Amino acid sequence: MTASSLPSAPGMRRRAFTVVLAIELWERFGYYGMQAVLTLFMVVHLRMGDAAANLMMGAFGALTYITPLVGGVIGDRVLGARRTVVMGALLLTGGYAVLAAALQSHILLLVAMALISTGNGLFKPNAGNLVRRIYKNDDAALDAAFTLYYMSVNVGSTVSMLLTPWLQIHYGAPSAFAACAVGLGVGLLYYVLRSSCLDATTPASEKQPVPLRRFGLVGAGLVIMTVFNAWILGSDTLARLCVTAAGAILAAIWVALYVRAPKAERPGLRLTYMLCLQGTIYLVFYQQMMTSLTLFALRGVSGDYRIGGVTLFHMSAGQFQVLNSLWIMALSPALAFLYNRMGQQQKQTSHARKMILGYAMVALGFGVWWAAAAHADGLVSPWVMVVGYGFLSLGELLTIGLGLAVVACYSPARLSGFMMGALYLLWGIAMYVGSLIANQAALSPEVIAGGGGASLYAGLFRTLCEIAAALVVLLLCLEPLTRRWDREHATVIGG
Repeated sequence: MTASSLPSAPGMRRRAFTVVLAIELWERFGYYGMQAVLTLFMVVHLRMGDAAANLMMGAFGALTYITPLVGGVIGDRVLGARRTVVMGALLLTGGYAVLAAALQSHILLLVAMALISTGNGLFKPNAGNLVRRIYKNDDAALDAAFTLYYMSVNVGSTVSMLLTPWLQIHYGAPSAFAACAVGLGVGLLYYVLRSSCLDATTPASEKQPVPLRRFGLVGAGLVIMTVFNAWILGSDTLARLCVTAAGAILAAIWVALYVRAPKAERPGLRLTYMLCLQGTIYLVFYQQMMTSLTLFALRGVSGDYRIGGVTLFHMSAGQFQVLNSLWIMALSPALAFLYNRMGQQQKQTSHARKMILGYAMVALGFGVWWAAAAHADGLVSPWVMVVGYGFLSLGELLTIGLGLAVVACYSPARLSGFMMGALYLLWGIAMYVGSLIANQAALSPEVIAGGGGASLYAGLFRTLCEIAAALVVLLLCLEPLTRRWDREHATVIGG
């Protein structure tokens, strides 16, 4: 490489990264904008019962995390990451557009959600793979790139979770879903027009034309997958059966991997299994944001933020979900600084201890909501939501946020790809379980009509607070075991 060409490589990488970053931002704009209003759309506009809406959101969440396993294979071995990203974005855009037309149709709702889950499965793993390609063999630049990539997720989601509930209230639900489709359409158009910026980081094998027959087979497979997803979303029994079967199959595979693993790999595998399970439980609580917490905000929380009798601003029920993104953006840099400082002082805290602290924060968050709901006299102050979401978001960073780091740290390198996929599968299962728990506060139309507001959710929030507190106690009891396994793992790696 000549001296004159040195500046061009970083410039090409920045241009390529900008293209991927733009479509990721708009994809998250569409997805989180849809998520912010979907539960309210089902309950308020389609007149679905709380229980049915919660379970459908649970099945939808599970599919959202399971389908990337298929999308990753298609991107890696069949079509290539770039083509698969485009296909995923097209399906997502189509799904949002169908949602905009589903105002009085349960069938269209199922089709739209199935398209979105399939599209997400194609898009999510391959967009991340494009970033890895751009910064291959440059770990420092890759870390910085993924930091910006993660921030784009939060920027896109923050804007959309404020915008789409406002559109839903003032112009109707179709306008909110149409905004998601238009936003992602804009991002997709930019990606296609600027896709040549990715040529330098695209493998030669992926630049070769794909036979039409292969496209046809993939298209047929995606149609079958979408129909199957719609079938699952429309049947609580089938969804529960599939989630149970997925969990049982994963458990059997984990046992088989452990039995066949060399003795030196077993301490790392044990730690991976335990810490992945511990972190995954957070998704049970996270799922409440889209289900019980949104319905609690709809029926029992004032949207007017006041200080000293002066109303500062108003938030609708769907907009409260944005508090999670805002807290994540505020807390992430602080935690990163704290971790670096502790590392410099040789005072690192183990993953297990971080998770214990994380579930303590979750318990505090639901404790705040429990106390507010139990003692509510009318509508609860929205500042309660700010405080509760603050604790819950800190818990997220200390639990589920460590999941990928756990796999990278403890699982054998030869199994890291599989374990990443297994982790996503666990997350999907936990989200479905979260919806089952949310149904403790599923209200009948008669109860809703009779009033009661915030107090009707006190029992659920108490249960969730107690579950989180029990997890803290359980993890404290397990910590000596995890420390011992960690020492065994370190001895094997060091040896």
